[in-house]
Amino acid sequence: MADSTLNLLRRIQKWPAGLWIFSRLVCLKAPYFASIRPVFIQLEPGCARARIKKRRAVTNHLGTVHAIAMANLCEFVGGILMDISINPEMRWIPRGMNIRYLALAKTSLTAECKIENWDWCEPQDVLLKVTVSDESGNIVSVAEIPMYISRRPPLKKNHVPDSGVDSKKT
Repeated sequence: MADSTLNLLRRIQKWPAGLWIFSRLVCLKAPYFASIRPVFIQLEPGCARARIKKRRAVTNHLGTVHAIAMANLCEFVGGILMDISINPEMRWIPRGMNIRYLALAKTSLTAECKIENWDWCEPQDVLLKVTVSDESGNIVSVAEIPMYISRRPPLKKNHVPDSGVDSKKT
């Protein structure tokens, strides 16, 4: 998927509003992200930045952006960054998330994640750090997401997915 995601991104980001369209496609593939309406503002191998607008649907009883909305934004940025950066022969899966909330999020937010060396060829654990900043540039949240990198299993030749229908009964 990594290679196909990167190829799709490269085709779409040439279009007007390409990153917005790509962001919507990610939300179609993983619908839970749509609840925060994230939009990438920068996305390339090694670096991802996305925003969410402060709106009623993502606020808490204090009128600030809810902690879980910030956690979702961190997962959105970190996961897609891994997907477009990683070697196509490898795969990734998050093993958890440690997130610290440092200040009240009173404005729209931007999350950023960077990785320096992403040409992993062996199974290993990688720790992503995602920072979330408000419109003034103040860091309101920091997340660490441990990702496990492993080889993709080889595709089976002539593999036909099981339809779930017992052919003897039909």
